[in-house]
Amino acid sequence: MHRGKGMKFVGDSRVPEKGGFVPPKDYSEYPGKMEAFLPNFLLKEWMVGAVFLVGFLVLTMVEPSPLEAEADPTKSGYIPLPDWYFLFLYQLLKYPYAAGQYKVMGAIVIPGLALVGLLLAPWLDKGPERRPAKRPIATGLMLLAIISIFYLTWESTVSHDWRQAAQQGKIVKKVSIDKSSKGYKIYSSQSCVNCHGQNLEGQVGPTFIGKNIPASLVEQVAVKGIPPKMPANAFKGSKKDLKTLAEFIAKSSKK
Repeated sequence: MHRGKGMKFVGDSRVPEKGGFVPPKDYSEYPGKMEAFLPNFLLKEWMVGAVFLVGFLVLTMVEPSPLEAEADPTKSGYIPLPDWYFLFLYQLLKYPYAAGQYKVMGAIVIPGLALVGLLLAPWLDKGPERRPAKRPIATGLMLLAIISIFYLTWESTVSHDWRQAAQQGKIVKKVSIDKSSKGYKIYSSQSCVNCHGQNLEGQVGPTFIGKNIPASLVEQVAVKGIPPKMPANAFKGSKKDLKTLAEFIAKSSKK
């Protein structure tokens, strides 16, 4: 085509001299392989996103969030547990050479080496082969990482005391305790307060609030205990004080 006949040559491209409306390409000649981005492809993406959003909202309504009670720094027996995606690191810190005096190894050195290995992965195997069997270095490192994370996560979940965790994080209704009463003074002077909390809300031991515990049971447990967590003869005092304590706990447990 000669110069001036409606086309201009710009390098290897041919640009029309006068711009105008360019109709979208007819993709019918490539069935199932190509489609217009707008609105076909974008509409499909929005629809998929809407389905996942609705499903996520349904799950949040059906299964409430696992909220725990307000954090209390006085609870020394609280067993923390991170979110599921940090469980493998949490488990790593339980092993002898990654905890205690070696905590720098478990908290910084080992995760740091893993991160550096991940950053160096593109340079460790630069071959053009895409099949995993033909890329032993990259495949081996990836399998090692996946197996390690899965094992540490599983080990963390099976070794965790879920029953105690549910008890210690249970949201207990706050009630007013008569701390000027003789029963509370006896309660606070005994070892009860260390396990069951200042407000009978429970710490290492269970809460008394809302349990409707009879006074006779309190007297029995204070003397005989409930092995292995509740030792026998935990109460140190007279029978009169024990009776006063039992009546106080029984009355408070009905709130």
